[in-house]
Amino acid sequence: MSEPLLKVQGIGKRFGGLQAVNNLSFELKRGEILGLLGPNGAGKTTAFNMIAGYLMPDTGKIWLDGKDITRLPPWEVCRAGLARTFQLSKPFSGMSTRENLVVGNLVKTNDRARSERKADELLEFLDLTHLAEVDADTLTAFERRKVELGRALSTEPVLLLMDEVVAGATPQEALQMVELIKKIRDQGVTVLIIEHVMKVIMGLSDRVIVMHLGELMADGMPADVVRQPNVLKAYFGDDYVDTSA
Repeated sequence: MSEPLLKVQGIGKRFGGLQAVNNLSFELKRGEILGLLGPNGAGKTTAFNMIAGYLMPDTGKIWLDGKDITRLPPWEVCRAGLARTFQLSKPFSGMSTRENLVVGNLVKTNDRARSERKADELLEFLDLTHLAEVDADTLTAFERRKVELGRALSTEPVLLLMDEVVAGATPQEALQMVELIKKIRDQGVTVLIIEHVMKVIMGLSDRVIVMHLGELMADGMPADVVRQPNVLKAYFGDDYVDTSA
């Protein structure tokens, strides 16, 4: 058995009197798409922020490809091979689509020409070549989301964290994003994704984990996990689940 690409062991984070994440542990296999589910306030984004270095865990450890990244700042986590997208896409203001992607690759190299070649490859991959010289601020919401994805990919990650990538997307745009994520995985990038759209998670994830009130509630195959009574209660309330049987 190969070592997991990502290992999260007992991480926790408290904000004042709120225990946002408590003793969270899970592993992510190389080449896997892992969905992270949970109702609002479950602690998903806080967990993401700790894994990516934006928050320091109060407790626990995080390893990426065997390296302890628990206390590294975000830029060092990125250099170690982890990239992420955010719920709100914010391209670098006043820069073109292509320039946004060039900047991302500079975390890996000082060779501008190499970064420009990488940007051009990603523009083609994301079907954004026709928008290469357009000011990224003028793009549609979905185009900006693809630019942010390209900027993350330009750092040449081994692990990509994606936070609600189809939020606000049309059904056709959501389908495009699902296909893109599959292609990203096929190119060797492992994916951990937060998503509230159940259809997206069910059709995309190899495995899902569920958080509730800051703790891990379930871990398994998507079709099995979403049928568990405790998961249904967390999402829909006690009245949704028939406990008479």
